[in-house]
Amino acid sequence: MNPAAFSSYDEMHDSQGAVRAAYSGYCGWLDEQETGWLRRQNEAAEGFFRKTGITFNVYGDDAAEERLIPFDVVPRVITASEWRKLTRGIEQRVRALNAFLHDLYHRREIVRAGRLPERLLKDNEAFLPQMAGFTPPGGVYTHIVGIDLVRTGPDEFMVLEDNARTPSGVSYMLENRETMMAMFPELFTKVPVRPVSDYPRRLARSLAACAPPAATGRPVVAVLTPGIYNSAYFEHAFLADQMGAELVEGSDLRVVDGRIAMRTTRGYQPIDVIYRRVDDEYLDPLSFNPASTLGVAGIMDVYRAGGITIANAPGTGISDDKAIYSFMPEIVEFYTGEKPLLQNVPTWRCSEAESLKYVLDNLKDLVVKEVHGSGGYGMLIGPTSSKGELAAFEKKLRARPENYIAQPTLSLSTVPIFTKAGLAPRHVDLRPFVLVSPTGIDITPGGLTRVALKKGSLVVNSSQGGGTKDTWVLED
Repeated sequence: MNPAAFSSYDEMHDSQGAVRAAYSGYCGWLDEQETGWLRRQNEAAEGFFRKTGITFNVYGDDAAEERLIPFDVVPRVITASEWRKLTRGIEQRVRALNAFLHDLYHRREIVRAGRLPERLLKDNEAFLPQMAGFTPPGGVYTHIVGIDLVRTGPDEFMVLEDNARTPSGVSYMLENRETMMAMFPELFTKVPVRPVSDYPRRLARSLAACAPPAATGRPVVAVLTPGIYNSAYFEHAFLADQMGAELVEGSDLRVVDGRIAMRTTRGYQPIDVIYRRVDDEYLDPLSFNPASTLGVAGIMDVYRAGGITIANAPGTGISDDKAIYSFMPEIVEFYTGEKPLLQNVPTWRCSEAESLKYVLDNLKDLVVKEVHGSGGYGMLIGPTSSKGELAAFEKKLRARPENYIAQPTLSLSTVPIFTKAGLAPRHVDLRPFVLVSPTGIDITPGGLTRVALKKGSLVVNSSQGGGTKDTWVLED
């Protein structure tokens, strides 16, 4: 089965080649432009990104390599009615995720009810015993969530992954829009597109609303980064700057009078909310990895005493586990009492004997992923793999079946990109960004569209050669 031969849903054109309603405004403008000029503008975007410093690190065997994320100037367009439908489903799912995490660290009613096997929690490195019995300030675990969606038809959106640990990519969503507005300002006067530029302000407001009991006055927010060598450091610095928050490293922080305080020119000043981009394992050397220098010794004690809010809460990563993902329809129904508005991609749990047999028998047609994997690493795309790659992966599966899930090779929707030969369709996914606070759930109208730049490729991750597009949600 060759994915390049799949009959994919073309988001811009119907089967007769006519422009779909969502793209009518954009295509009307596009038809008036000179192709050579558009191609030059597309190439100029690279210079803009390089000048701005929009890069990410890819880690190889020897060292990290700094790369630009390729950007394509053809936007991905979503209608207002499509977005309303998506936001209802996203909000339902995020509410369920938050309730699920609270339950896991308290009474585990979903396990008692037989709806989720306890084996998924036992020996799961993402489950933190240190969070048992503790409720974060405001009852919020998932302050910032990225829900990865794929489209397979006119009204068919499915959730591919949940990202509640440390979802990344929002800075690229913002810079993509800024780049488009700088290059094609007249386009935005012709097509009514909902803005995304206020995301940093909304993020700052949402985080401040999650301030801990010890906070007094206006909450102080800081972004905790592992440092300049982290693959997402650009984003950490960008968001801190845009929010008007301090960008801090573990060495800038210490426990002072039962609070987490940051070093300033006026001495150590208390922080109320930390938007941390440091993994759980490195957050507190007294509670987790004793060798860590990236976090703050004692922060978990301060957290449990109500002296700081950590966003996202430690232990949320278990909801990113792909074995847990396979139970999300049951999780949504258990905590909301409703059927899921957004469906999962059909998933086989390789830990189950019958599922494993099916996966092994059909490996060449499936996508297989590690349950803790991310970024496109550690996965197999059966239809594009050689016999040798399939045989090697089969050995991994047989050795540790509980470490994998499998899914069908979906025919992801396409949006055109600029190539040397002109416009050509490429597969895309979408990561909307969701903010959660005690005051409600806030979904930014757009998100990060990732695009597979190679013809026929289904891998959109930037670390695997994918690029990005501006995502437009149209006004009503």
